[in-house]
Amino acid sequence: MSTATPHVEDPLPPHGFYPVSLNLVGRRCVVIGAATDREAIEKAAALREADAAVRWITDPSALRDEDVVDAFFVISTPQDDALSARLRALADRHKFLLCTIDQPRHGFVAMQAIVSAGPMRIGISTGGVAPRVGKILKESLQRVLDARFARFVETLARQKRRNRTLLAGDADARRRAAIASADGFTLEASVTYPDWFEAGRDAPEPQAEDVAP
Repeated sequence: MSTATPHVEDPLPPHGFYPVSLNLVGRRCVVIGAATDREAIEKAAALREADAAVRWITDPSALRDEDVVDAFFVISTPQDDALSARLRALADRHKFLLCTIDQPRHGFVAMQAIVSAGPMRIGISTGGVAPRVGKILKESLQRVLDARFARFVETLARQKRRNRTLLAGDADARRRAAIASADGFTLEASVTYPDWFEAGRDAPEPQAEDVAP
């Protein structure tokens, strides 16, 4: 009996996703997911933080086409193939952005892990191929870019606004001032890899749980 692993088509684009940031101020965004769904809770909160006009549909089974046809961005958290396929057809027809969490074959927007520090946002995306690595990068950066870093960035922002007035007619002087104000800021990083990788081996195969007869 053959034990070969069956081929599964990879739904991810071969060259990854193109990273962008969206200005969602006043834009109609729809979140689809239960009120107790952690992903839906986080996504709705993040959209509201970006000043989007958010509608949260907590009963996916009650979704109507008209709930999303005039949306700018739709995020669906249930991993329901029928729902996701329906949303993709609507997105293609009505031209809204669509993210179907953990179902990249249906959506065409990959959510990034966001590091927040004052006004600064750093988006981390692995294109869906290594979400755990993205989470580790986010947590590591968030520890480093702490409240002190946020105060530093906010101070630079105030200085930039002040220089727009003080140096209103001299773009070169504003640029030099911005460069000088960040002089001395550095960020050092180090990476530790798993033993299997350092040894030049493939990642270990997943272990199937014992199944009782």
